[in-house]
This record gives sequence, C-alpha cells and structure tokens, in this order.
Amino acid sequence: MASAVSVAASPSPLAATSSPARRLRHAALPSARGPRSPALRAVFGPAGNRRGVVGRGLSVLCAVQGQDTTIQVPDVTKATWQSLVMESELPVLVEFWASWCGPCKMIDPIVGKLSKEYEGKLKCYKLNTDENPDIASQYGVRSIPTMMMFKNGEKKDSVIGAVPESTLVTCIEKFTER
Repeated sequence: MASAVSVAASPSPLAATSSPARRLRHAALPSARGPRSPALRAVFGPAGNRRGVVGRGLSVLCAVQGQDTTIQVPDVTKATWQSLVMESELPVLVEFWASWCGPCKMIDPIVGKLSKEYEGKLKCYKLNTDENPDIASQYGVRSIPTMMMFKNGEKKDSVIGAVPESTLVTCIEKFTER
C-alpha cells in the first residue's frame, strides 16, 4: 500500500523578529508540495518553541492517523517472573530493556511483531532492567537490549543488541515447534 505525505508548513516566527539577512534566509526556503493523503501528515514548527522562546531549525512531527502499528509486549517484573517465565509451558522470549536505551526502542517493534507472528507457540515479555536489576544480574545481563529465550524454566539462548529480525527468528525457531 503506497502512502502519501501531506505537508503543512507555517511561516517562521523568526521572520518578524530577526535581522533582514535572517529573514531573507527563511523566506528563501521553498514551499513543500507533493502527494497529499489524510492518512499521513507532517507538521512543521519551530524547534524548542516553549513559552514564546524561538529556537533554531525546524522540528518535524509525523503522525499516522487511524492506525496503531505497534504491538505492545507485556511487562514482566520480579513479582511475576516465576509464573510468567519459569513456569510457562511455551518457550518465552524476554527482552531486557530500559526506557533511556535507544537501541531498545529500535528493537521493541520487532519483538512486538514476532510476538504476534508466533502467538500460541511463544510468549514474549519485556523486563525493565532499571526497575528489576536483580533479575538482570541473575542472568548476567550487562548490555541492553538483550533478548533471552527460556524453555521449561531454563535459559536456552540469548541475543545481545539491536539485531535484525532474521537473527531473532533464527533464535526463536530453535526452540518453538513448527
């Protein structure tokens, strides 16, 4: 399905409050034109424009309207670790992550997608290492993101880093029934 982008640009607030040379630079910017679609919309505004403070550059916000493309992976904590991971009848993929970790944010949608693809064959959970450091250290997690496979209550394999989907699929396929 082809997506089109509709762009709405607002005139720079710098134009009214800055030097003629600066106004000229902003006025010389071409207006954005292109395919338009109500599904996607990019909105431009001054970066860092909080309480009337004007920053340099532009910030871009893209929003997909009417679609939620992410699949939320449920959290596991110290309190739920035993019942959700160790006593699971299905193999379990646990993503060790933290909210400040950029690579964790990159791999999270991949883990969500795989949890949907392997529904009924695999359980997927996320464990926040900042909130549950004892479990992370128990399994020797030193780098995040780390994805660990558990089967029958035992750690079977681990993958460290924001790896391609194919790497996770290879790991999962070793422990799931076809």
